[in-house]
Amino acid sequence: MPDLIRWDPFAELGHMRRAMERVLDEPFWRPLRLFEAESFIPLDVYEKDDALWVTAPIPGVRPEDIKITVENGVLTIQGEFKQAEEVERERYYRHERRYGSFVRSIALPTTVDVEHIEANYEHGVLKLRLPTLEAARPKQIQVKVGQTVEAGKVEAAANGAR
Repeated sequence: MPDLIRWDPFAELGHMRRAMERVLDEPFWRPLRLFEAESFIPLDVYEKDDALWVTAPIPGVRPEDIKITVENGVLTIQGEFKQAEEVERERYYRHERRYGSFVRSIALPTTVDVEHIEANYEHGVLKLRLPTLEAARPKQIQVKVGQTVEAGKVEAAANGAR
């Protein structure tokens, strides 16, 4: 006589969920995922010399349609991708470019000099230079030979005077 196996309806639901995830991961569905994050623009943020640099590819947007603000230590870049010409939806074979507004915000370190931020837009790439405050820049300390430092005074070690 075969062993009886207890039926677990929740296990069946788990099998169904995994099957649906496999179906949704098929290449046919992937183009639909392009539009999930329409307002997202990619950023590169790096430090070079005495400044932070932020670059953002936003091709097809006119420089006057880009708004850059800094408020409470947060840098915000916003604008709008506009459609060049109106074409009836039924006439499209493929429609992959996105249109509409975008906004991207990132927190800035307190060392950024927000009064002297510079922006440049060339070949569809926005580039921001965010200089660091003079007080926040690394300082080089010169090492002196044969001198001692004591309570704010510098004396020659050879003198022995205190």
